[in-house]
Order: sequence, then C-alpha cells, then structure tokens
Amino acid sequence: MGRDFDLARIGRGLPFSAAIPELRRQVAERRVAVVQAPPGTGKTTLVPPALSGLTGERVVVTQPRRMAARAAARRLASLSGVRLGEAVGFTVRGERRASPATQIEFCTTGVLLRRLLADPALPGVGAVVLDEVHERQLDSDLLLGMLRELIELREDLTLVAMSATVAADRFAGILGTAENPAPVVSAGEVLHPVAVHWRPAPSGTRILDDRGVTREFCGHVAGVIAEAYARHEGDVLAFVPGVWEVQQVCAGVADRLPGVPVLPLHGRLDARSQDAALARADARRVVVATAVAESSLTVPGVRIVVDSGLARRPRYDSTRDVSGLVTTSASRAAAIQRAGRAGRLGPGVVLRCLAEDGWARLDDADPPEIATADLTSATLDLACWGTPGGAGLALLDPPPAAALARAQEILRGLGALTAEGAVTAAGRRLARIPTDPRLARALHEGAPTLGARRSAEVVAMLAADERAVGGDLTAQWRALRRGEAPGARSWRTETDRLASLIDPTNFHQGGDSGQQMSDDESVGWVVALAHPGRLARARGGERAYLMAGGGGAELPPGSRLVGQPWLAVAELGRSETGAVIRSAVPIGEEQALAAAAGLDRTDEEVLWHGGRLTGRRVRRLGAIELSSTPIPPDPGLGAAAVTEAIRRQGLELLPWQESARSLRNRLAVLHHILGEPWPAVDDASLLARLDEWLAPELTAVAAGGRIGEVDTTTALRRLLDWESAAQLDELAPTTLRVPSGSAVPLRYPDHAQLDGSVVAAVKLQECFGLAETPRILGGRLPVLFHLLSPARRPLAITADLANFWNEVYPQVRAENRGRYSKHPWPEDPWTAPPRRGTNRSTR
Repeated sequence: MGRDFDLARIGRGLPFSAAIPELRRQVAERRVAVVQAPPGTGKTTLVPPALSGLTGERVVVTQPRRMAARAAARRLASLSGVRLGEAVGFTVRGERRASPATQIEFCTTGVLLRRLLADPALPGVGAVVLDEVHERQLDSDLLLGMLRELIELREDLTLVAMSATVAADRFAGILGTAENPAPVVSAGEVLHPVAVHWRPAPSGTRILDDRGVTREFCGHVAGVIAEAYARHEGDVLAFVPGVWEVQQVCAGVADRLPGVPVLPLHGRLDARSQDAALARADARRVVVATAVAESSLTVPGVRIVVDSGLARRPRYDSTRDVSGLVTTSASRAAAIQRAGRAGRLGPGVVLRCLAEDGWARLDDADPPEIATADLTSATLDLACWGTPGGAGLALLDPPPAAALARAQEILRGLGALTAEGAVTAAGRRLARIPTDPRLARALHEGAPTLGARRSAEVVAMLAADERAVGGDLTAQWRALRRGEAPGARSWRTETDRLASLIDPTNFHQGGDSGQQMSDDESVGWVVALAHPGRLARARGGERAYLMAGGGGAELPPGSRLVGQPWLAVAELGRSETGAVIRSAVPIGEEQALAAAAGLDRTDEEVLWHGGRLTGRRVRRLGAIELSSTPIPPDPGLGAAAVTEAIRRQGLELLPWQESARSLRNRLAVLHHILGEPWPAVDDASLLARLDEWLAPELTAVAAGGRIGEVDTTTALRRLLDWESAAQLDELAPTTLRVPSGSAVPLRYPDHAQLDGSVVAAVKLQECFGLAETPRILGGRLPVLFHLLSPARRPLAITADLANFWNEVYPQVRAENRGRYSKHPWPEDPWTAPPRRGTNRSTR
C-alpha cells in the first residue's frame, strides 16, 4: 500500500528513533504495545510510519484535541516530503484532509469513536495508535476498552497506546493480561536543566472569585511574563486555564512589552492562528496557551515557561445535573510537564505563579475524566457497543455509580435507553450525531418544527463554549447571526455541519411553523427538547425556580429573566447557596409541556395531613406540580400514606395507652436480658416492622378510622409467637405478691433506658418475713425494692432483703417508730406478721 516512509530522515535528531527497532519487533510478535516517552521525543512523529511498514492497511492515530491532530499530520507530512491529505492526512470535527490513498490518518478520539460505533470491524484499518492516553480523556478510555475487545476478534489489527508518563504498567495490563501484560517500549528525552523560580501573587491578590480567575491575577501573570522575557533568553510559553484568561494575559503582556509578538494558543482559534503559534519564528515571541500545549503539541523555540498554576477540569454534580468546567490548582504532574517545555533546546527556566510552600499541597495528578465528567454521551456509547454501564469492558476505572445512574436516567428520558439500559433505535440514531445526546435529540426533533437551518443554529450555539452575555440566549443567537459575537465564524461552520446531518426526508423543509415562532420561542423549543429536566417554573421569591428534574435554582441578580413564569434552562452553575441559572430563555407552559411530554404524568396520591387522610389527583411535569384536584382517599394508598407519616413523624403519632407503654417496657427488658425470640421494641425496630405488627390498624385508619382509636397494646402482642405470649406474664409479670397479700405493681424501666431496674414500691410493714429477694425473667433479674413509710415516703432501696433486715432495718426502726407510732415496728422483722394498716387494723 502506497509509499514507504524514510524513518531515518523523519527521525533525525529525535530521541525515540533509537527505540523503533524494538517497537517493530514487539508489535510483530504481540500486535500490542505501550510506548512510554516524554513529550518532544518524537513518538507521535515516528511510531505511525514505523507501523505503516508492518501493515498493508491504514494506520489511524488519535489525538485528544483537534489542534494536536492537525499539527501532528502537518509535521509528519512535512518531514516525509508529501502533500498533506495524500499519504498523510487528518480528520477532525468540521475538517478533513485525507483521501483513499492516505496511509496515516490523524484524528481526534471522538472521530474514531464514532467510526467504531458505526462499524465495529474498522475495515481498512491495520493499526490504531492511541496517543496521549495518560491524559485519561473520557473518549480515550472508552476507545482503549473497546479496541481491546476488537483485537480479540481481528487478528490482523495492531493496537499501540502511547503515554508521556511513567505510569505505563496500567495500560500494559489492559492491552495484555495481568499475567502477561503488553510489552512496554520506552525512550528517554534529552532534557536540559530547568531552573525553578516562584512568583506568587502579592499578598491580598484574589486568584479566584465567583466568576473564575480574577483580572488581578491575570495582570500578575502578565507581569511575570514580562519579567521573564526581560531577564532570560528564548521564547516564552505561558500556561493559563482557559480562553478568557488567554485573552486577558495576552492583552496585559502586549501593554508591558510593546512590539513583542504575543500569540494566543487554544482550541477555539481558527487553524491559521493555531499554526502561527506552532510555527518557528525568527524573532523572540510570547505564546500564551491553555493546557493544549502541555504534552500533545510542540511549541518551538521555548526556553522560558510561565505557569499560572491553574487548570480547568470538568466537574459534574449528578444530583443537580450541573456540569461544566471549574478552575482549580494544577496537579504536580501537570506542572512538571509544563516546566519540561523549557528544557528541550538547552538550559531553561520556569516561573511558577504560586508560593513554594504550596507545592506539596497540590494533587499528585489530575483525576481521570471518567471520575468527574458528565457521563451521558459515554453511557450512550457504551450501550451502543453492547456493554451497558461498561459491564465487562476493560476500563482503567469504572464509571462512578451516581453519575452513571443519572446519565442512564437522562437517556431513558430521551428514549435512547430501555429500562434495562439497552440502546434503542432512537438511541442509535442519536449516537450517530457527533454531539451531546441531548443536543442531538433537540436537533433531530427540533428540525421538523423550525427547519433544519434554524434548529442547527440554536444547537450549534448551545454546543459552543461561549457563554451568553447576561445568560440571554436569544440575544446571543441574534449576535451570532449578525457576526458580532465571539466565535461567530466557527458557529457558522458548526451550523453547516449539523444541518447536513439532518435527514431531510423526515420533515418538510419549509419550516412554516418554525418561522411563525418568535426568536425566544425557537430557542426555548430547542433548549427544552435538549434539557426537559431543566424546564423551570417560578416559585417563592422573584429569582427562585423549581426544575422539572427536581431541585431548585436561582437567577443571578439583575437578570432580564426575573419574573418570567417559565424558563428553559440551558446551563446551570454552582453557587454557595445551590444551583444558579447561567443561561436560559422564556418559554410558554404549553410549549414546555409539548417538549417534555415524557415527564408529563397524572397521579393519584393520599397524604396524611392534620391527623387525617386526604386524597387528590395531581398532574406534574417531572417535579413541577401543574394542578391538583381533591378526590376520596384510596384505601390501598391510604395505608401506605399512614405508614409513611408514622415513619416520618415517629411512633408518638400513635396513641400509647398505659397498658401499651407497660407492655413495650416489659418486652424491652426481655429482649435486653434474654435476647431472641423476644423482639426488639426500640423505635427503629418497630418502624422497620410496622407492616408486621400494625397492619390491621393501618388498614382501619386508611378506611376512615381514627388513629386515636388504635389499640397499640393488641398490636404489640402480634410481635410474639404463641409460646412467647404464653410465657410473657410468667417471665415478666406486671405485679408481685408480697407477704401482706398485696399485689404490688412492678415498674419496668423505659424501653429507651435499659440500664434501669425493675422496681417494686411497697410499704416496709407489708414485707415482714420476706427474707429472699424475688427474681423475675426466670431468676435472671432481682427486683429492686423501694421500701416506703406508712406515708409512702422512701425509707430504703435494696435488692438484698436479707441484708436489709439484718443490717439496715434497726436504724430505720429507730428513726421512724416515734414518727409512725400507730404502725408496727417490731424488733424482729423475721417473725412479725406483715401488715397493710396500723397496729389496730386487722389488715
């Protein structure tokens, strides 16, 4: 197939060229390998043509970013002496420079993932190289697992994973087995020493606020760049977290260094601007970049690195369906890679915009994207592959359970997954559109109403990273159409691409009803189709809204949307108090109900309120209550409602007669001392077994009975089997017969305070002759006697009557015989007859 690549010419001066023979030997034997080599050693340039000589089919090389794929293809084509798009080409979203003759094709991970799902056999491909796998991009992790399965079925397919870090063993285990991992081919880099300087922001400078990085800190970074440019030799490469920061810092550097070329480098730039930053230059310059330049791109001429110390990472809150990029401190691994850019050509210098003592507090490495990102697209891809939730797939890390469950819920709401998690025909249709499934659904279902172009325009706007000024999506759409908003050119390109993906046979092209919609209605319709769970209705407070998906959100102060009864919310953010609406558009209730028909339901429910059951028929859009009509309570639902009320409000909602409290306390002592089969009767245990012991009473209340009439004594006895019920009064009696003939009540400790004793409170004179302390619970527990005066005041407390009569009684007799002279106080209590009354009494 095609030409042979001159590896000697291509690899001249590249450290990885020495490792090529070993790589080719290992791949010929095993078909799999892991390449570990630092950035700048030439692995991206050399490995693809080295593999091309071993296979008669195309070599596909993935890159995590479009810019990196274009740059790598251009570099290899240049070194090979071929025209870009012929033997060497690339394919990225919205741009393709390849032909049937292309032997080596660079593409993004997303492009290859779509191809793999469309045709899992990957016909015409002889080798796949997954570059920069150490970045742990979500698509890259999925591809690694899917391709690992594919090489088991295709014996002619070669798979190589390339990493810039030393953590190659995990990838080797995935490509091979734990017992027989894939071979690792390594190469070192020629890295000159890099001096480290610390340049923290002045005391009092805020680095971050509610909106992200502050202008103050951007000014500090610009000042450090100007200092570095003046004091050191070579070009400057500065790292900041995002596009806005790139713009701010570039402007600050231009003010401080007039006449010095200051070039931005980030993914939203057009190809010409990106190429300008990546090309060699005759004069010194400053390049201000996002993380794209950390490992997957080579910026020539750099001897100075300025590191802001910040990074932007995806974060997803599955409970509130809030996702986005958040600015955090960069990890030590990222900072080390950034610094390494300064040592490629000779001794270099890195200036880090943080304090030296903060270095130890940085994370060791960035978390994998699968652990922090919105998993909706990935979950659909896994279902299309036939491994719902990633079950059985060789993934480096499993998807978090909460984020996976939320993604599956969203996809079921879109009709893309079955209840069991399998992909539907609608889901496969959405997966073929290379954008978020929610936006794919909006594009597909919005076009019949709005027309292909109008629908694609709104979806392209929602897919862009540009945030609408003031959160006003309609104003943003109008500005894009006029070409006045940032990113208008790329928006038009994306609109063309999305419009071309819509099947025109599914709807009329005229879009008459769409033309009759206002701009607000058109945007609202698309947003609602994409995010039905984010339809929001105003509730208490002029800025507060309840969302159909559950949970609340607030508009920021001063929003033009304040007071709108319904909103279609496109973007949510976080605040200290909860979710904040970043961008939205007004929508009518009728339109909201049409867009979110799958969330529209009517239920009958029974509630316990004010001591009685009430029934109602409720129509809801998700969590939003639309209407309510009173109806007679359904008995079946009523029992569940009473049960829920008791579980929520506690057992004190029931009437506890004295006999019921006594029985509960007796059972608690039996369970505490004897254990099973005597039941636990603490609150938690009784609530857990409500259906066992209280079912008839719950049914009676549900049928119209009063909860105050519930007989809890009878209900509690249902917890006892026949044998236990027969033994209850024998083991835990309610009274104790004393020598006077009186049946003295036994007072058991409260069920919640089982450290107490069972007490018999009785007049001392009634116990004459009682030498041995009575015991209950089959002799396991002595009764504690509270011996009382004739006036029923306590005289003594004892659980040892014999000791009391011998040792304590004489003193008690001496102190009380004069006070209670009409009552017997014999010298010998052992032989004196017990009495209930006075000396003259016959009792």
